[in-house]
Amino acid sequence: MASLPGLHPQDEHNARLLANVRPPDWRNPEPAPRYNLVVIGGGSAGLVAAAGAAGLGGRVALVERDLLGGDCLNVGCVPSKALIRAARVVGEIRRAERYGIQVPGQVRVDFGAVMERVRRVRAQISPHDSAQRFRELGVDVFFGQGRFTGPDRMEVDGVTLHFAKALIATGSRPMELPIPGLAEAGYLTNESIFSLTERPRRLAIIGAGPIGCELAQAFQRLGAQVTLFEVFPRILIREDEDASAVVAQALARDGVAMVLGARISQVLREGEERILCFEQEGKLGRVAVDQILVAAGRTPNLEGLDLARAGVEHHRKGIQVNDFLQTTNPNIYAAGDVAVKHQFTHVADASARIVVQNALFPGPKARFSRLIIPWSTYTDPEVAHVGLYPAEAEEQGIPVETITLPLAKTDRAVTDGETEGFVKVHLGKGSDRIRGATIVASHAGEMIGEVVLAMTGKLGLKTLARTIHAYPTQAGILKQVADTYNRGRLTPWVHRIASAWLAWRR
Repeated sequence: MASLPGLHPQDEHNARLLANVRPPDWRNPEPAPRYNLVVIGGGSAGLVAAAGAAGLGGRVALVERDLLGGDCLNVGCVPSKALIRAARVVGEIRRAERYGIQVPGQVRVDFGAVMERVRRVRAQISPHDSAQRFRELGVDVFFGQGRFTGPDRMEVDGVTLHFAKALIATGSRPMELPIPGLAEAGYLTNESIFSLTERPRRLAIIGAGPIGCELAQAFQRLGAQVTLFEVFPRILIREDEDASAVVAQALARDGVAMVLGARISQVLREGEERILCFEQEGKLGRVAVDQILVAAGRTPNLEGLDLARAGVEHHRKGIQVNDFLQTTNPNIYAAGDVAVKHQFTHVADASARIVVQNALFPGPKARFSRLIIPWSTYTDPEVAHVGLYPAEAEEQGIPVETITLPLAKTDRAVTDGETEGFVKVHLGKGSDRIRGATIVASHAGEMIGEVVLAMTGKLGLKTLARTIHAYPTQAGILKQVADTYNRGRLTPWVHRIASAWLAWRR
């Protein structure tokens, strides 16, 4: 039976997980003569599409070569957020003194127990993505490698599935880095890091994007000495520069060593140690660690699909699709990591819904380009963003103006002792239309939803100014941003008229 390396050790939690997402006694069903939709890939996009199509009464087949739930459940969002939650507790305890709470002695982390909880949480959530649940929804679930044998059929486990429409949702995997000696030395990825039962004393992480930064902070707080390598001169290179700086300060405060603007020339294996050799600002350096985590880049999962037989074209970054998520075969669609650049679970979900509408409904078609897409990096503090950055707006010829308020402006952040961070809202120049926003706060991922709703509903800051926010909340700073905008609209002439009127009323 195929399985991902992240599903070790073989304990009761992983046994429960496998019983749901790849039952050992599962027998593939007899295929229907023809399916309305065949879905290849049982990750976030595939599961949403299969459930949606079956709910509409369609005859649906779902093909998965490994584990249902894909990266998100098995080796991505679910285990990483469970790990991050444990690390955040450690961070809270170590900051307890600022709140007048004395914690005697050192905080002791039972790493094995932390990782057992990660596996337990994953198993607890797995029924949502289980083969049994989808069979009960009316979906024919096939385990095995699916490959196209023509423009309207595919083969899996020796049987042929005929379809009217198909969806490719095979996701992505960690990119292999061409660093000499890295493969020979051995390294971890998100597919194997959650199989650890013993904490590495020293951990190197290659790549300071969202995954690298999240896990760097988490492992550092859980007791490892983490060294974070990044080829660019700052972490979170795609994010707002001020946001990147706040997170870098937080990582440094936790004790993460950051080697920025560095190129790793080779990796050596000396006994149990792995030696990373690098160049930084013209100087050579070496760092010895016990484990290496590679968190830089993703590669689309296209192997074994025989796309050419179906008339589906692809490129280095994935399958070629149009704005309706159709491939070069108009009856075959692609969604999620294998086709779109925003590689997030919620985007996989949203793109799958577009496919269900476009593939199975007559009438107007949904466009991917019309989605308002937020994302969040779950460091402490978190960074959340939606829409355009000022540089992107400039490239597109859209003039913007920015309102920035530090988090310390909201009373709840002060009472919580969480004042590092800010809110930036980018507006179309001369209007209250929100073009983009960045939030840095303890729970920025929760707060960004209000901005996404406003942008989706084409509601500007004037509407946020009229929206009553419970007091005190950190989200109340969004209303303060809106009030700042309204105050800026008071021209000197309007201000003089208002002052004169109020003076007369006295």
